[in-house]
Amino acid sequence: MRDCFETRHSDVLGRIGELTVPRADRTVETPALLPVINPNIRTVSPARLEAEFGADALITNAYIIRGTDDLRERALDEGLHEMLGFSGAIVTDSGSFQLAEYGDIDVTTREILSFQREIGSDVATPVDVPTPPDAAREQTETDLATTEQALTDAEAVDTGEMLVNAPVQGSTHLDLREAAASHADDTDLDVFPVGAVVPLMNDYRYADVVDVLAAAKRGLGADRPVHLFGAGHPMMFALAAAMGADLFDSAAYAIYARDDRYLTVRGTRHLDDLTYLPCECPICTSHTPADLRGAADDERERLLAEHNLHVSFGELRRTKAAIREGNLLELVETRARAHPAMLDGYRALLDHAAQLERHDPASKGTFFYCSAESARRPEVVRHHDRLARLDAPTTLLLTEGSSPSGDRFDAAWRLLPPFGPVPRALSETYPFTAELPDRTDRPAQEAAAHGVARLVDANPDADVTVAHDDWAASALDRLPASVRAEPLGARPDRDDA
Repeated sequence: MRDCFETRHSDVLGRIGELTVPRADRTVETPALLPVINPNIRTVSPARLEAEFGADALITNAYIIRGTDDLRERALDEGLHEMLGFSGAIVTDSGSFQLAEYGDIDVTTREILSFQREIGSDVATPVDVPTPPDAAREQTETDLATTEQALTDAEAVDTGEMLVNAPVQGSTHLDLREAAASHADDTDLDVFPVGAVVPLMNDYRYADVVDVLAAAKRGLGADRPVHLFGAGHPMMFALAAAMGADLFDSAAYAIYARDDRYLTVRGTRHLDDLTYLPCECPICTSHTPADLRGAADDERERLLAEHNLHVSFGELRRTKAAIREGNLLELVETRARAHPAMLDGYRALLDHAAQLERHDPASKGTFFYCSAESARRPEVVRHHDRLARLDAPTTLLLTEGSSPSGDRFDAAWRLLPPFGPVPRALSETYPFTAELPDRTDRPAQEAAAHGVARLVDANPDADVTVAHDDWAASALDRLPASVRAEPLGARPDRDDA
């Protein structure tokens, strides 16, 4: 295994990294979007993808090239880069998609890897078995054995400087996904695609995609580059990046354009349903929906594909900026409001908050509490865990108001929803400088009460009083029985307690 990936900036599990592709003499910045090039169809030329859209890498299908006489001869004679007119990194698929679709292919891992090397691929793929979602466990285990053998075969092939993918399969059996990832991690291969998730995305099962990614990440080393195979819709880039996906590939830009579908970060619209073009890309600022509908079929397809690429690469840049600025979860939360299934995906991500917390930077810019889901973020989990290690004063007042004067408590700490108790000395550190709404919601209060409980459990002899601002009954019920809770206006003095 080569040391081909390095992280430069991170937020949650998302990272801006550098994938070194030796054969292309290219470093690809991640997260990266790889447009899919059908060798037989060129909606937008690879040269334009590189020059106009900033694509550093693309993906095409070596199995199709191998099985098409004129393409095979050209690729062997000219090499992929010359044939496609692209100087960036070229990833090639092996025929696994055809295997999943049609049930059989006429090539082995050794043969297809050797062919990929011969035609100049920079990142090659063995013949794994993409087990579909919800497959029976027995079938999944049988398929995984075949995939594991493919990875073993791939290690035995002389690939020179060409990087090789180690696909992670396992259907929707999360323990099998984690085990498959661990097996892939133990190989000498280089890039780790999470496969067979397109059916989940097509069915808007974003929560399942998140769970599958989380399982794969648990089995992989932290420095392993992860490719989410088939993730091409911009509405999910931020969510997938937050779960640790570094590479995406998209045929959606072209496939959707052929069906007059228009991509946005909030979903997909049909051209017939648009009165305005809600985008600032060059296509949308120089055309109206009527213009596009009136164009010849080939021209309309090209224009829609270009718009779809602009919005996809734009969202990728927005995701990178959020990682760099430490507010990726705020972007995910914004995108989650676009569709109920995306909200399911975000909530599933927060189910893995403890896993995320282990990699999330301890200090960022500003924590923005934007919805009830914010109460479950990794920063809150981290603070609650640290509360269990703090020594509380013998008598402690927790108050949402300003620090009291003249009160006969040993100390007064802030009570900050959703975090809970915060020693005054930490009040100006991240994340306790959080921007919070004036109207604190119930989940934030309940999370703060959980923080109080963690502190009291660790300090059973402490005398704790909570002076709260009209908390919901459900939040008060979460306080330990030993804690006195009073509205701020009725806060007791120690002598009155």
